[in-house]
Amino acid sequence: RVGLLKGLPEGALEEAGAAVKVTDGAAELFRQAHQGGCRVGLVSGGFTAMVAPLAAQLGADVLAANELEIVDGALTGRLAGEIVDRAAKERYLRRWADQFGVPMRRTIALGDGANDLDMLGAAGLGIAFCAKPVVVGAADGALSFPRLDALGTLWARP
Repeated sequence: RVGLLKGLPEGALEEAGAAVKVTDGAAELFRQAHQGGCRVGLVSGGFTAMVAPLAAQLGADVLAANELEIVDGALTGRLAGEIVDRAAKERYLRRWADQFGVPMRRTIALGDGANDLDMLGAAGLGIAFCAKPVVVGAADGALSFPRLDALGTLWARP
């Protein structure tokens, strides 16, 4: 599918990125996590050009997404670097936990699709968020309404 983007001007990424909307409650969730002393990573099978501005806006501590290759101001229809797929998402979770000195049993992962299953299974707590039934069935818990900040109760302190 990335091949279909071949020839698009680099500026098209900014236009597409401007159309991306933050999930309700995301900013609050990131703020709650940071107030609780947590680190927040954002790993996406999407494209850095769209995900990085959201990560910056939300205050993500780390980010991984697919990097579109650009040559002479146009997309080549290829990716640059590692493909962020199902296996990569789990690797990033483990890498970041190690980087921040967090035991895997104390990690929380959130996902909605089959490409999140390995990451959800590796996390200490895997949460399906407005997810497909296969993900709900595999996760430790599920949130079925679209407000991310409800998850902040997981690290609230008495």
